[in-house]
Amino acid sequence: MYDLPRTTFGGMQHITYADQNHNQLWDDTLMMTVMPLAKIGKLLNRPHYVEEAKRQFLLHIQYLYDPQTGLFFHGWQFDDSASGGVGHNFARARWARGNSWMTIAIPDFIELLDLPPNDGLRMYLVSVLQAQCQTLRALQTPEGTWRTLLDVSEAEGSYQEASATAGFAYGLLKAVRKRYIAKDYTNVAFQAVKAVLQRINQDGELMDVSFGTNMGRDLKHYLDIERTSMPYGQAMAIMALVEFIRVFV
Repeated sequence: MYDLPRTTFGGMQHITYADQNHNQLWDDTLMMTVMPLAKIGKLLNRPHYVEEAKRQFLLHIQYLYDPQTGLFFHGWQFDDSASGGVGHNFARARWARGNSWMTIAIPDFIELLDLPPNDGLRMYLVSVLQAQCQTLRALQTPEGTWRTLLDVSEAEGSYQEASATAGFAYGLLKAVRKRYIAKDYTNVAFQAVKAVLQRINQDGELMDVSFGTNMGRDLKHYLDIERTSMPYGQAMAIMALVEFIRVFV
């Protein structure tokens, strides 16, 4: 809360084991840092933690949301030599797993804070989620998956990626259950769950999960990431399947 390096305008800088990522915003941060901050604020009765989490959601959406597509760019770099929030979105990558963090985090955040239907932040977050889901439906593959770069074709090297597919399945199912999005998204999520199940091997591992992905300076960076099984892929598959059971069983 207090010691984490901040970007211009107070964004939470996304630090990885390999780099400080100076003055960078990543969509990963909302899931990995901001959601835990909000939970700690609720648990320990520290409302200023919750308010900071709200601010971080707004700030990250401000710089990462692409209004032309309804999707999110992976990151934003503030320009240290300029003022007024000047910077760039790196490769302008609409990366699937990063987008799925948003599809997960928005419904979870609204539920965690128990924001009422007439709350301004809730209405804003729901509108952002609805725009994203509309595009996700259009970009879902016939197999029920999504590609690692959502708007890049398989012919161009954008492979089908399982962790994002699981994350989208969870977020869509929960958003339908909570009535944040229309009920007709249920089938989109159902197709995604089937695709996830088809990629779980005999040892219970979710395969076709892209390896840890740092910020890419070009789109090729994302296409070159290898697929394997990863702990976060397991977690996202479990989340999707638990939500599926909650809705359908």
